[in-house]
Amino acid sequence: MLKSELIERAARFRSAEDDPSRSLSDCPALVLNADYTPLSYYPLSVWPWQTAIKAVVLERVDVVSTYGRAVHSPSWTMQIPSVIALRQYVKPSEFPAFTRFNLFLRDRFSCQYCGSPHNLTFDHVIPRRLGGRTSWENILTACAPCNLKKGGRTPKQANMPPLVQPIRPTSWQLQERGKGFPPNYLHETWRDWLYWDIELEE
Repeated sequence: MLKSELIERAARFRSAEDDPSRSLSDCPALVLNADYTPLSYYPLSVWPWQTAIKAVVLERVDVVSTYGRAVHSPSWTMQIPSVIALRQYVKPSEFPAFTRFNLFLRDRFSCQYCGSPHNLTFDHVIPRRLGGRTSWENILTACAPCNLKKGGRTPKQANMPPLVQPIRPTSWQLQERGKGFPPNYLHETWRDWLYWDIELEE
């Protein structure tokens, strides 16, 4: 069982008791795969309420939980889904796309030379002028001051050994990284489906 005080410290869960006054724009649906695990942890897989309802009508998802609000048409009424699960399993790709966001996530949004989370950019470990490639294995997250300090030198030349050697991560590894970054909005009906890097009670 998760310690409630640690959960609340990591992310603000909103109570279903407030649902009647909730704006529709504040009613996203948590999207689970067919195995009832989130499609993505970071960014968290959520759909706007309109997309969720359309998927329900098209019978592409099952409703797991709902908000205390409903939408109406002349012929029907539907509770707004808060958690939905895909009916067909989506197999994640083995390796994530090589993007700036995924690079930062791999490196936990911190400079790999000094650990700073500020003014982040990326650095070629082996500079391009020395034949370094733009690849997972040769790019690190770096803050602007460290990037400027290192310049066109290798880490050894600059006496700046990286905290961790760069690797090509798997999609599973990035999702595990994402569990360390809970969003600032979580609805209480999502509790049973999300598992963050929070201490567990025995």
